[in-house]
Amino acid sequence: MGVKLDGAADDIIADINITPFVDIILVVLIIFMVTATYIVAPSIKVNLPDAATGDGTDESSLGLTLTADGTLYLNGDEVSRDELRAVIRNEKARDQDIVCLIAADRVVPWGDVVGLIDLVRQEGVARFAVNIEPADDAATPLEIRP
Repeated sequence: MGVKLDGAADDIIADINITPFVDIILVVLIIFMVTATYIVAPSIKVNLPDAATGDGTDESSLGLTLTADGTLYLNGDEVSRDELRAVIRNEKARDQDIVCLIAADRVVPWGDVVGLIDLVRQEGVARFAVNIEPADDAATPLEIRP
């Protein structure tokens, strides 16, 4: 309550001042916008081939990615084929049921993909899936490149 110079009391101020509330919300919004760019996980860019059929996988033990330049990644980390063999052996020692999800860029030679599948099968992994992008049209013609 305020006091006038003549000693009489002012009316009670019953208005809600929302300016501090708006200031706090704006600061929280700015913090969210700045940190949102760091939340997005970096990924390996692979141009997957399209297919009209294919089932989704719920989860995989090992995610293998073969990029256009021939680099092999295991769950996002670059590995050599010998390191991949060691990881598969360690996983097999802990759990008999291993699933590998194999993703390869569409420009990777088919022989390299078959070689990766063969490596996985040699280490005793019987369950694997090949990662694809769903095709826009089910009747997409097969494109044969020279």
